This record gives sequence, C-alpha cells and structure tokens, in this order.
Amino acid sequence: MQGVAITDRDLAARNRRTLLACFDQDARGSRGARVVRAPGIAVAVFVTPPEGAYLNNAVLESSVSDAERAAAVAFAEHEYASAGIAEFAIWIDEHDDAGQRFLTDRGYRQTESTLAMSMDLGEVPAPPAGPAGVELVWDDWDAYCELLELPGFLADADPAAYRVVTARVEGGGAEAMAFHHDGDCGIFNVGTTEAVRRRGLGAMVTRALLDDAVARGCGTASLQSTPEAERLYARLGFRALGRIREFSRSRPERS
Repeated sequence: MQGVAITDRDLAARNRRTLLACFDQDARGSRGARVVRAPGIAVAVFVTPPEGAYLNNAVLESSVSDAERAAAVAFAEHEYASAGIAEFAIWIDEHDDAGQRFLTDRGYRQTESTLAMSMDLGEVPAPPAGPAGVELVWDDWDAYCELLELPGFLADADPAAYRVVTARVEGGGAEAMAFHHDGDCGIFNVGTTEAVRRRGLGAMVTRALLDDAVARGCGTASLQSTPEAERLYARLGFRALGRIREFSRSRPERS
C-alpha cells in the first residue's frame, strides 16, 4: 500500500472484513461452531467451551431499514436459541442510533464497548525500547493458550491459519494472535498476566505481529481495543475508527 493514501473509510471496511473472516476461521477450529449470515447480520455460533463463553457475537450492519434490522435480529435470536445458547452479544456501530434504540426497546442493554482501530503498515513508527530479559516465542499454540488462560481454546484449529506470539519473563508473560486476510493483519487476544503488567509486554507482542505482517506482505493492520488498551495501540500507530457497542439481553434481577 506504499504510495497509496488509505482513508479511514477504507481502513474501517478492512477492519470489518478481517473480523468476520476470523470468525469464519475460528468456527472451523471449534466443534459444532458455525457462522451464519442473513441480510444485515453475521452470527457466530459457538456451542462448546471454552469458545462458547467468549465468541458468541453477532455483527449487525448499520445501513439497513427498520424492517431489515428487525428481521436480522430475529434471525440471530433464532440461531442462538436453536443452539441452546442464552448468552450472546450483538455488535453495532456507535453512530447507529436507530439500531441502538431498537435493541434497547427489545430488552437489550449495552454491556461492553470496544474501539475499532487500524493502521497503514507503511507508517509503522520506530519500535520502542523493549523490556530486558524477555523470551519471544513464535507459533507455540500450547504456550499461547496457557498465557491466554484458556486451555483447549480452538482445539481443532489449524495453527497455520494464525500467527501466535508469546513473550515470557519470570513470573508471567503476554500473548497475542494475528489472522491475515486480504492484505490486512487482524490482531486479537492481546493480554498480559497480571503479575507482569505495565512492563511493555503487550506492546512488545503487538509490535512483533506488526513487523511480521510487514514481512509477510500485509499493507494494513486492524483490531478492536478495550478502553484500557487504546493509548497503547495509538502509540504504535493505530488510528481510531469508531466504537463498537456490544448489546446483550438484560438479566432479570433475582429476588
């Protein structure tokens, strides 16, 4: 992508395509999982642990009519009900006021928010000084799952479909995963064990994935950031593209 200006709109479209492509790949690695689509929505259905506790998410398009939105949400609810899944989230763009009102009226409440962020890999800043005494390990799926604290995560996955990296120090470490799609490096599951946080390990594994993506021919990178990590990713060169609101059914209060 060098020499070609990439707009935020282009980056946002790539971010969404990579996210959904990763949903598809994840479903191939989890028994009984599937990603189903209907006009206006993509629904990821994961029926086995540990994926079932984290990956049951549906992505609702913003540019739909009221009738299409209602049909799309009903479709998602039916898919989850048919799979016996009670806990799931519907993701929606922060600017889709009509969609947020619709979900609220239907009994959903916002439970989380992430920030879609992307970057042109032709503009990667110079790497910051990394922490000393770190062992950086590539493509060790078991080590990745250990630090992720999800043993058996995507147990049937093809490890070659992802790039995973771990950084280990005494007392813990950090992990991250990349999925490449159509020249975009999607970054997922960046985390650091509590005992060694605030030592630059999260930035280190993220930067390692960016450098690896450049070497493998990617032109852009994308992710969805929690509020706590936004400043870290901004320092690495990611641009904010808009928030993703995650809506879940409100639970009745126990008496």
